[in-house]
Amino acid sequence: MLTIVDYGGGNLTSVLNAFTSIGVTSKITSDPAEIIQASRIVFPGVGAAGASMKVLKDRNLDQAFVAAVNKGIPTLGICVGCQIVLKSSEEDGGTNCLQLIPGNAKKFNQESGLKIPHMGWNQVHFTADHPVLKGIENNSDFYFVHSYHPVVENSVSLATTEYGSQAFASILVKDNLIATQFHAEKSGRVGLQLLKNFSTWEF
Repeated sequence: MLTIVDYGGGNLTSVLNAFTSIGVTSKITSDPAEIIQASRIVFPGVGAAGASMKVLKDRNLDQAFVAAVNKGIPTLGICVGCQIVLKSSEEDGGTNCLQLIPGNAKKFNQESGLKIPHMGWNQVHFTADHPVLKGIENNSDFYFVHSYHPVVENSVSLATTEYGSQAFASILVKDNLIATQFHAEKSGRVGLQLLKNFSTWEF
C-alpha cells in the first residue's frame, strides 16, 4: 500500500485526500515496520528540518525511511520532505539530515522586494524527462511555500525554478527517490497528475 509518513508535521490529510481523489488508496502511519513494508512511500511536509528530524529519530522513523529507500521502494518527498533527504540543512542553526541525496538546504538570499518565504504559484522548468512528469507540460506552475531550497549537483536535479534572481532545484531525483520542493497536492490538475504518475511509477 502507498504509505504516508506521519512525523508530526502538517498537511498529511491533504496528501491523503489528494491520492483519494485520483483513486489511489493510501494510509498515514508512524509505524516503522509499515514503512519498510510499504509498496510506495510519501514523505510530505509543512515544517522545519530540525523539528522534523527530531521526531523522525524519536519515533525510529529515520532508520526505517532510509532502509525503505535503500530497499528500492518508490519514494516521494514533498516540501520539507525534499529537504530532509539531503545531507544537511541550514535551518534551525544547522541540521544533519538523512543523507540520501548529496546536497544541502539553504535559505533564500535577501533581495529588495523579495518576500521570504517564497509562497504561491511559480513556474517549474524540467531539465530532463522522467516518468513522474508524464503528461505535464514543461514550465507548468506549481504551488510553493518555503524559505529554504535545495542546493545540489545538476546530476540529481530534474527541474529548476526561479525566485527573484535566484534559481534553485525544485525537483530532485536519485534512483527510486524523487522529491519536489513544491506541494503537488496543492497544485491543481498538474499536481494531481504528478501524484498519479508516482502511484504507477516502477523504478
